[in-house]
Amino acid sequence: MSRAINLAMTHAEVTQHCAEKNIAISVLESLPDGGVRLVCKSSFDAVQIRSKLKTRIMDDNVRRERFRPRSPLW
Repeated sequence: MSRAINLAMTHAEVTQHCAEKNIAISVLESLPDGGVRLVCKSSFDAVQIRSKLKTRIMDDNVRRERFRPRSPLW
């Protein structure tokens, strides 16, 4: 089971929900078309998120921001 989940929520909503449920966040990135990509620190936490927020889960085929530059910086 993957620890990454795409959610149709705001950054603040996800952070608040995870804090309330004691779910450890590894990475939380905003998606360019709306929503966020949450990566939990454990698969158990990811299962909890999937069960509690199943109506807010987005498809896996979402567009993400480019993290690394196309050309080297040097």
